[in-house]
Amino acid sequence: MRKVTLAGMVTAVIAGAAGAATMLSTGSGPASAVADGADAGPAQFPYAVKITATDIPKPDGSTYDSACSASLISPEWIVTAGHCFHDVDKNPVSGPPQYKTTATIGASDLSSPKAVTVDVVDVRQSSVNDIALAKLSKPVTGVKTLQLATKPPKKGDQLTLAGWGATNETHPVPSTQLRYGKVDVSSTTDTTVLVHGSWPHPDMSACTYDSGAPYFSGNTLVSVESTGPGCPHTGDETTSRVDIQTDWIKQEIGG
Repeated sequence: MRKVTLAGMVTAVIAGAAGAATMLSTGSGPASAVADGADAGPAQFPYAVKITATDIPKPDGSTYDSACSASLISPEWIVTAGHCFHDVDKNPVSGPPQYKTTATIGASDLSSPKAVTVDVVDVRQSSVNDIALAKLSKPVTGVKTLQLATKPPKKGDQLTLAGWGATNETHPVPSTQLRYGKVDVSSTTDTTVLVHGSWPHPDMSACTYDSGAPYFSGNTLVSVESTGPGCPHTGDETTSRVDIQTDWIKQEIGG
């Protein structure tokens, strides 16, 4: 998992020098807003989803908030990282979320009037890799969706990453602006795709709260952000293959 997880993050709010509140996080879990990436245009990636979770329970009885990224694959379903949904002991779980979870879709800036926020009402965990499906409380219409890959990428293929994570790991905060970058495929395994940054900088990479973010080619979802080194970095990021899950996804969502 990336450095901060949807249900495994510890947060504290402190006052900054000018009195501004800053969210700090520790622990191990999902990835952040794309580090050393570029701001997405207003209608560039409408299928890029921001997941927000609030009042997540911790073993000591306290709660915290967190976030992940995802992608819209049908009006009622999004794809994200499996570790974005887990119980108080950090075990991935299926079924209705155990805490308030929403998905914001259709805009690259959360302040945009085009941004639509709906509740997540059900989760389906993959048994193969770090992928989960999340069902929305109502269909989101008029928003472009991603198609599912049917074959793995090849070494050297270029993919686009779009996420809502932090821009660094020093004081990671979920982004209000969608960011993106390009990666090259380093290699594939039976369940994962390893990628490294290529544009706009070689150290462009996923970061905290980017867990579940889509890697896509054209209109095809190729893989999903899972884990990687501290961001930004020039090493390999581990992403979960979608092509080996396409049949399962279609069966689950009835498509």
